[in-house]
Amino acid sequence: MAQELTKECLPEGFEIIPLLGHFFDMVGFRTSNDVIYLADCLSRRETLDKYQIGFIYDVAAYLNTLEMVKPLQAKMFVPAHAAASEDIADLAQYNIDKVLEIADKIAGICQEPLCFEVILQRLFTDYGLTMNFEQYVLVGSTVRSYLAWLKDTGRLNALFENNMLLWQRV
Repeated sequence: MAQELTKECLPEGFEIIPLLGHFFDMVGFRTSNDVIYLADCLSRRETLDKYQIGFIYDVAAYLNTLEMVKPLQAKMFVPAHAAASEDIADLAQYNIDKVLEIADKIAGICQEPLCFEVILQRLFTDYGLTMNFEQYVLVGSTVRSYLAWLKDTGRLNALFENNMLLWQRV
């Protein structure tokens, strides 16, 4: 029977590492022999370059996680979506840079008040992505997370016009 990996049931010498932001309650683990498993917290460069916008449910928490992961030291890092490596700092920074690039692109798109659908369409067009139901759901959810974060950080305003939510750069 599978059981949730909590601090109480982990093997001796294992440590839980919270990896918030990409997905709900995600954690990684440091083993007793100093290997860190990073779950889905990082994507490899090729994946980010191909798909551009990875799933993020909380941009602020995700950036905090990446900044926390970047200086970590271990014998080996094992991310789920990248090759195992003795140094994770450069890949963590690449992921950070991609998040900030997308945030800047969204803010740039929102020079005039725009609804979510137009913002999403322009992102797909600018990045050369193809819309389908799966991408609409995954990327759409992530773009909503970016919009909320950009509003929370004072880079975008949200306003209602003709019963439609619009986003505009501050």
